[in-house]
Amino acid sequence: MNDSFSEQEVFGQEPKHPAYGVLRRVSATAGVVLERNPSVLTLEGTNSWVLRATSASSSVVIDPGHDDESHLDALTQTGSVSLVLLTHHHPDHADGAVRFAKRVNAPVRAFDPRWCVAAESLVDGEVISEAGLEIQVLHTPGHTDDSLTFVVANDDSAIALTGDTVLGRGTTGITDLSAYFHSLQKLLLLPETTMGLPGHGPELPDLRATVEYYVTHRKARLEQVREAQKTLGPNATDEQIVALVYHDIDQALSKAAAYNVGVQLKYLRDQSVADRES
Repeated sequence: MNDSFSEQEVFGQEPKHPAYGVLRRVSATAGVVLERNPSVLTLEGTNSWVLRATSASSSVVIDPGHDDESHLDALTQTGSVSLVLLTHHHPDHADGAVRFAKRVNAPVRAFDPRWCVAAESLVDGEVISEAGLEIQVLHTPGHTDDSLTFVVANDDSAIALTGDTVLGRGTTGITDLSAYFHSLQKLLLLPETTMGLPGHGPELPDLRATVEYYVTHRKARLEQVREAQKTLGPNATDEQIVALVYHDIDQALSKAAAYNVGVQLKYLRDQSVADRES
């Protein structure tokens, strides 16, 4: 198999999203193999990203996905792999990493050292030189404590692999809203021409526009939750607030929405305490 992403043998007939089990080119240096694990939370499935400069002989694979034989087979078929990176530890991104790394004889690096294999953990601001590329590591917690974004900058543009911090469609689950707002501000500092390559859903031609929407959306939800709590009283349950605020969502997402409400209420409590102490 050819080593350059520009060759037709690598990408076949240039499949369009969604396309399972084949390498689909997104840019000159990035391609994606979509895992067949669609759901309301994973959208069409998990995006396993394959990065390689056109002159390089090996790739960096980001998020091999579940420990799924057919998906790992498809990733192996993309060619030589010199490094595996993880955006975060969730099973749909990381469970197949150890098995895949053994198959391609490559180390695994992540922010959390427990997920690393034959390599050190990643550090915020670090730049990885691999597969002919310079890959900057950004710690972007909020979805999880160990969430990372990987940025590859060119002369006049950039790509950012955002994991579940920014999705290709809709919004994401949050564990720490204060950290998440900080992470979104970090992403807003990227070049205006940055393309977002998410962990789920289609690529985002204008990442900044999506991040700006995320900030606006989160602030609006916060106000809705604040008003709902005033209406329902201080003893209102997360589920009662969901019924009032998230009445238009798919019922399959109600548990995730309730969790998000709990996170938002904690944020509001923390802000209230901080305001009283200032």
